[in-house]
Amino acid sequence: MKTSYHQQKVGDVEVFYREAGPQDGQVILLLHGFPSSSHMFRDLIPKLAEQYRVIAPDLAGFGQTITPPRSQFNYTFDSLFQVMEGFTEALGLKQYVLYVFDYGAPVGYRLAVAHPQRVQAIISQNGNAYTEGFSDAWGSWETYWHSPTPENREACRDSLTPETIRNFQYLHGADASLVSPDGYSLDIAYMSRPEAEEVQLDLILDYRTNVDRYPDFQAYFREYQPKLLAVWGKNDPAFLPAGAEAYKRDIPSAEIHLLDTGHFALETHAKEISELILQFLKKC
Repeated sequence: MKTSYHQQKVGDVEVFYREAGPQDGQVILLLHGFPSSSHMFRDLIPKLAEQYRVIAPDLAGFGQTITPPRSQFNYTFDSLFQVMEGFTEALGLKQYVLYVFDYGAPVGYRLAVAHPQRVQAIISQNGNAYTEGFSDAWGSWETYWHSPTPENREACRDSLTPETIRNFQYLHGADASLVSPDGYSLDIAYMSRPEAEEVQLDLILDYRTNVDRYPDFQAYFREYQPKLLAVWGKNDPAFLPAGAEAYKRDIPSAEIHLLDTGHFALETHAKEISELILQFLKKC
């Protein structure tokens, strides 16, 4: 299956997205995380596209999506959700399976809460919705949430350095010999663009709103009991396996798989994850 590349206008944002698979197939909407883009799905898309219509957009402020400057666009998770909501409607996506990773989780779960009838199933790959999923690596971010001073904002800038992106985000807990440098090199290049760091610092501050929404997300899980597969890199330095296991509290039927890798589990385990997804979706 060939992957094609497109732009979709949503208000003042031009959303870049990758698409593959049959046009009349069941849709899988892939939502990436920080500090990445839809490029992170490059190995997964071909494996799913033989049976499904796979769509992977770049969130506002990420990748190849063209977004207005900070003076003209409010970089919050509500804004990222609103763009994705408009994107799904522009493409006429009446129903879809959600694949959420990292930042994609609070964006995708906002979609699910707003339009529960559209979500056919959920795949969470290190996509958190529970406070027990947080490791102790969130110190500077949590300090900034509680006290958004210029000094505390500056302290979060270390999260955006090439060294942190490579060593913390990609290589921690993973077999480094299996991690292609393409992924983190591209993310580092994106982070060097004008305003990119300030956009990300805005989103780091606003991440606190995601934690505030956790009760809403969990209420959605309890009420609608979506079919859910949590497939987690268990060595993730930011999101602990407890965050995966917590889904079973609200969705007893949730299927949990912990893989011996890190945060960007697709970098090392795309084959295993695709097989788990295909097996899971057969039962949905």
